[in-house]
Parts: sequence; C-alpha cells; structure tokens
Amino acid sequence: MSLFFKKSIIATTGLFLCIFLMVHLSANILLLFPEATARSLYNAYSTTLRESTLIMIVAYLLYLSIIFHVIYAGIITYKNRRSKSDRYIINHKNETSSWASQNMGVLGVLILIFIGVHLVNFWARVKLGIGAEVKTDMAGNIDVYEVAYALFHNIYYVLFYIILMIPLGFHLHHGLQSAFKTLGFYHKKGLQVLAKIALIYAIIVSLGFGIIPIIVYFK
Repeated sequence: MSLFFKKSIIATTGLFLCIFLMVHLSANILLLFPEATARSLYNAYSTTLRESTLIMIVAYLLYLSIIFHVIYAGIITYKNRRSKSDRYIINHKNETSSWASQNMGVLGVLILIFIGVHLVNFWARVKLGIGAEVKTDMAGNIDVYEVAYALFHNIYYVLFYIILMIPLGFHLHHGLQSAFKTLGFYHKKGLQVLAKIALIYAIIVSLGFGIIPIIVYFK
C-alpha cells in the first residue's frame, strides 16, 4: 500500500471527522438552554439519532473513520520517526515546520485518550447499558441530558474535558490544512485562505467544546 494512499485515507477520514465535530458541537449547544428546554430537546435529538437508520450508517462510518485515521496515522508517524532518526544527525525541522506538525502523533494520542474516556462515560452507558442505569425523561426518551449534566458538574471531568480541548485545537488547525494539501489542493492564495479558515475552525471547535462544560457547571 503506497504512502500516498495511506495519507489520503488519513486526509479523507480527517475531513469527515471535522464535519462530525461541527454537528456534535451544534448538538451540545442545546445544553446551554434552560434546563427544561435543554432536557427535552437534547433527549429528543439523541433518541432521533439512535432510531434513524441513516444516522446508524453514518455512525458506523464514523467509527471506521476513527479506526482507520488512528491506524494509518500511527503507521506513518512511526515510519517517519524511524527514517528521521536513521538519516539525520543535525535536525533543522524547527525551521521548516510548525510545533503542531512535529507533534501530531502526541496530540493524536491525547485526543484518543479523550475519546476513550468520553465513550466510556456516554456511549457505553447509553448504548450498551454499562454502568449506572440511565433513566427516561417525561417524554419516555433516555435521559442523556442527565448524564451530560451530571458529568459537567464533576469538576475533575470538566477540567479534563477543557484541558484536552487544547491539543484538539492544535491537531485540527494543522490537520485541516494538511488534509487539503494531501488531496492535491496547492493553490497559493487558496492555501493562505485555507490557513485562516483552519485557524478559525480550530478555535470555534476547541473553544466551543471547552466553554460548554464550564457554563453547564455554573448553571
């Protein structure tokens, strides 16, 4: 399997995950509404996602995207580190690449840890029934809002959540630009615009996800 194919897989899955993050962020914004409204909307939204066949297909694509993104990124990062250590005694990489590009592997591992913890606390409880039972609301929907509300009132989880948004922001900023380059986008002015879009996107996503648990904590 060629290096270009592996990078293309990383780029394609990465862009798909970027779209997912925006959708996920828009759903989390519902948590900021007054409690009664937020609970009703958030639980109804979650129920719709679980019962929709189309969303189920998208969810499986999401799981596969994460798996392929992690596997191929890990393979390329490992090979790059081996080749660099074998070839160079003097390393001038700081002069030609950003800090984020040099540490995408580390940033990726931190994000993977966050995903694991997040899945255990949300997905595993709601989808698999692992852990404390999740009750239903007055409309008969699984009370996912209560799960989120309880976690966002745990100061340790809130701090963990906020801190891990920092590597997410760096990862998204570099990854978004890199993905388009990998897929053949090399227009000079276009890349300058893309760099600004990537920065704005990374700030919105990381700051948006980071602020929501703080607001909910103080509600």
